[in-house]
Amino acid sequence: MSPAFRLALAWVFLFTMPAFFAVNHLVARSVDFLAPHAMAAGRWTLACLFLLPFVSTALWRKRTALGREAWQLLVLGALGMWICGAFVYIGARTTTATNIGLIYATCPIGIVILARVFLGERLAGSQLAGVAICLAGLLLILMKGEPARLLAVEFTRGDLWVAASALSWSIYTVLLKRWPSAFEPTERLTAIIGAGALILLPITTVEAAIVGPPPPGWPTLAAWLILAIVPGVAAYGAFSFTLRELGAGRTAIYMYLGPLYTAALAWLVLAERPNWYHVAGAALILPGIFLATRAPRPT
Repeated sequence: MSPAFRLALAWVFLFTMPAFFAVNHLVARSVDFLAPHAMAAGRWTLACLFLLPFVSTALWRKRTALGREAWQLLVLGALGMWICGAFVYIGARTTTATNIGLIYATCPIGIVILARVFLGERLAGSQLAGVAICLAGLLLILMKGEPARLLAVEFTRGDLWVAASALSWSIYTVLLKRWPSAFEPTERLTAIIGAGALILLPITTVEAAIVGPPPPGWPTLAAWLILAIVPGVAAYGAFSFTLRELGAGRTAIYMYLGPLYTAALAWLVLAERPNWYHVAGAALILPGIFLATRAPRPT
């Protein structure tokens, strides 16, 4: 794969990833028969089984590197699959979608700051302006065009779970870029997913002993399959590839597109028609992304 093609593919992923991640929100809202850790464990176990046939030979060939990077894989699996998976499902049961959006709106800013400190990635003034414009567009959508809604937001204990998940995602993003790896993106992702599934296994077992096991049947399997393939393999795979090609700061900007894709999918799947503030927010977010991701002029 040529460098030019990799770069072009990264830009395609930058604008399609939010649609993959938005599917996670739709499924989480509509599935109430699975406990949070059971939902996350099934998602990542199936995702690992889906990827293993494609990378098992490479992982065995690089088994020495697998042992050397094992502790990093476990840390990334805990951050990206356990905390960023189950914690959102837990928080969504006692908080609102608006609160979740507001909390996750801080992720790109946190990633930009962490990337500057730990990776040495610096954004130019125009790129920082783009981040600010994206945030303004996102807030416009979350407020539904009424600033008073922002003052009326009430926070619950579920917000603490979501805040932990958002912080974990920021750290996961920076560590994924900071820690060099001997593996290709798909190989490394499979190893991280496997580590995350291992971490989830004992926690899910305890959860099942308390609230009961997942109900058998096609609805459970369908929910796991959708979560494993779309916001699992597709979303995380595209994210890892884009992170390697574009860096943490620019890749993080994709999160501002989330509410737009969620609104579009809700319109198609749940018949929820978008409103004027979605269009107005998009009018701010899209040019903001252009400013935030364009390369600064050389001095």
